[in-house]
Order: sequence, then structure tokens, then C-alpha cells
Amino acid sequence: MTARRVVAFGGGHGLSASLRALRHCAPELDLDITAVVTVGDDGGSSGRLRAERGGLPPGDLRQALVALAGDHPATRRSAGLFQHRFAAAPVGVPGPGATGQGLAAGDDAGRDGAAPRGTDGASAGTDGLTGHAVGNLVLCGLMELLGDPVAALEHAGAMLGAVGRVLPMSRQPVGIEARVRGADPAAPDEVCTVSGQHQVAVTTGRVESLRLTPSAPPACAEAIEAIRAADWLIFGPGSWYTSVLPHLLVPQLADAIVSTSARRLVTLNLAAEKETLGLSVADHLAALHWYLPELKVDLVLADAKAVGDPEPVERAAESLGARLVLAPVAVVDGTPRHDPAALGAALVPVLGADR
Repeated sequence: MTARRVVAFGGGHGLSASLRALRHCAPELDLDITAVVTVGDDGGSSGRLRAERGGLPPGDLRQALVALAGDHPATRRSAGLFQHRFAAAPVGVPGPGATGQGLAAGDDAGRDGAAPRGTDGASAGTDGLTGHAVGNLVLCGLMELLGDPVAALEHAGAMLGAVGRVLPMSRQPVGIEARVRGADPAAPDEVCTVSGQHQVAVTTGRVESLRLTPSAPPACAEAIEAIRAADWLIFGPGSWYTSVLPHLLVPQLADAIVSTSARRLVTLNLAAEKETLGLSVADHLAALHWYLPELKVDLVLADAKAVGDPEPVERAAESLGARLVLAPVAVVDGTPRHDPAALGAALVPVLGADR
């Protein structure tokens, strides 16, 4: 049996959950996994490196690589190193080049529903390394050394024994802007522009429209090739406006997504986030149609407890041409996080089914 080629879209912890679930499918399905990752992060370690060094923000790319890291003890140790984040130096030992700049909220602190790591606002003993993830620095160095982010990601993937491929949605970083109603609680009916992925992710207003800057960034050619060759495309889970929808706003990616012969699966989130407060589960599906009207979907996967009344979600799925599949995919402690093993178990009959 030939391998099933799966392309998963997203960023941050949502994409990591999807990739770990696909790893759990490996014993039963022969999968060729490609992750296509957003490149709009402007917060935390990624934002600092993007501002100071240029190039792609590495945090979401690092998270995807770690999710696909091999199981050999050495590669697991390397994956742990990639995730290691430098703490502030001991008080009284500021270290060379101390800047007093702590880690702003962002990167994988709070991305896709994760709890902040508590590294914000480090002051005493803060130096230039404080708040940076080692993997972010490695990826930044590889991109500078090799001159190409795809080559850098391939090299980093080899270092981690990755069982799939990680690609950026574009070789150039993008900005994310949203028109938000009520971003200022004192003016709940006022609509203003909120700029930057982090600011959009934490807005307490209602996002009314989303755009990228530049409006038509060039898509990563290797990502286009992967989409055209895919058997399945998977969207979500993840922060809808800052991790999932940006892929649909890259014209070349959007064209490939709607023209490929691959089947398409949407995995819904388990709870609303700040950026999607007021958005129902069905509204999440409607947003896909709003930003890419030509998009047709085959299956929508959701957790029954998170969906509640399934009828509105079924109607929203049907409007995209999809069938709703309900499965218990959340962790058992009640927190709104996908369990990779449970999500993988739900994906096996879906991805393994013949047309």
C-alpha cells in the first residue's frame, strides 16, 4: 500500500496537537506527513528574533518540528533541548549584553490556548538570552547559515529525526491585521484596526475581518507541491484567526487548496479563545467559507461535548459539503486540550477510508 500523503495547516500548539495525533496513526496507517506553518508570529522570542535579525519567526516552526521528532532517546533529548527556554540569570549576575528586555507574551506563551509560561516581564538578572527557546536560536542560525528557510528546516528535521516535513507557508514573514469591534472596552461599538498576530490573538473585541500584509505574499513553492500531491489536507485545531485562516489568505496557497484532488478535513477547537469570543462552533466553519468561498470540505471532526447541540454545526458543515464526525478527542481532565492519542484514534478510520 502506498503512503497516504497528509498536509496539516496551522501554527502553535494547535498544529502540534494535530501532528502528534498523526504520529499516533502511524502503527495503522502509512502516512507521509507535511506541516505547513504560519509565519506571522510577532510576540515573545520569535518576535524579538524577527525584529532584531529579520527572517521568519521560528517559534511555530520549532513547535512543529518537535511534534514530529523521532522516538530515539538521542532525538528526544534534542527535542527537549529545542524546547528549553533560557530563564533569567540569577539576581546579581546580569550577564554580558544585558538589555532588561523580558519575553513579551507571544511565541508559544499563550499560542493556541496554551497557558503563558510565566516568563513575561523578567527584570533582575535579565540578559539577551532570557526568554529565548534554544530551538528558535538554532533555526535562526540555520536560516542565516544556509540562506534558505526550507533548507534550514530540513537540516533541523534531520537533527531531530523528524518523521515528517515542516514547511513555512511563505519564505517571507507576514503581518496580520484585523478590523475589530470593541477592542477598546470603553467604546464597544467602535471598529478599529489591530495590528500584529499577538495583538489579534489577545484582543477582547470581536474580529470582523482579517488580512495579511503584504496582501499577497509569495507561497512557499514546496508547500504548493505538497498540496497538489496530497491525499488529505487537515485544517485545525488552533487559533482560528492567527493560525488557521492565514493560509487561506495567501493567494497561491488558496488556489492550490481549492484545486487539488485531495480530500479536506477540518478539526474544530474545544473552546473559544480570546480572538474568537462570541464566535459559535458553527461560526468557525462559516469563517472558512467567508475567506475562501470556493473551499469544499469532506469531513468536519469535533468533540461531542464541545459541540453541544450538533444541529447548527451539522448545517454549517453541510454548507461546505462536509459530513460532521463526532468523537471524544479531548483530554480526560476536562481542560480544553486535544488528546493526541484520542485524536489519532479518531483520525485512523477517517484517513484510512477509501474514496
